[in-house]
Order: sequence, then structure tokens, then C-alpha cells
Amino acid sequence: MDINIKELHQRLAAGEKLTLIDVREPWEFQEFNVGGQLIPLGELMNRMYELEDDKNEEIVVYCRSGNRSGMAQALMQAQGFANVRNLTGGMLAWRDTFGDEKP
Repeated sequence: MDINIKELHQRLAAGEKLTLIDVREPWEFQEFNVGGQLIPLGELMNRMYELEDDKNEEIVVYCRSGNRSGMAQALMQAQGFANVRNLTGGMLAWRDTFGDEKP
């Protein structure tokens, strides 16, 4: 199941503690991020153990446009992660709607 930027923004602004995983490259993360843990898509399979404690929790994955995070979502689901949500539109949609605002 996916999540849109407005729902994510509302939940973060309300102070919800969500596990956010940014699967972009480090330079993209440095340019702008919404506070997620950086695990580039190319490193995800080798670093999935870092997320074991959250395996049954809701995890939101995001990237620039939603494509890489869609792949990350599929990889994680194949490894038994129960509730992985892809941020549709990614950081492009976030910045189009909210600019550089971080909740």
C-alpha cells in the first residue's frame, strides 16, 4: 500500500513516530530530506538487518519520484516486512507541494 505526501506530512506534523527510509543517494539526501534514515537502494539488501526491529511496524520508503522506493518496497516485502508503504511522487511531489518545509 502506498502513502501520499499529504497524509505523510499530516502524520509527521502531528508528531507520529514513523520509520522513514530514504533510498536515494547520499548527495540527494544532503540536498533535501524529511528526516528519514538514509539507506540507498543499492545497499538495501545488505543493510536490511538494520531494520529487523521494525519488521512488523509501518515503514515508509521514499526517493526522488517514487520509482526506487517502489523497488525498495517490493524487496522489503519479499524479505517478510509486513507493512511497507511507498511515498507516491517522492521528494519531487513533496517539494512541489510543501517546498523545503520539514514537518
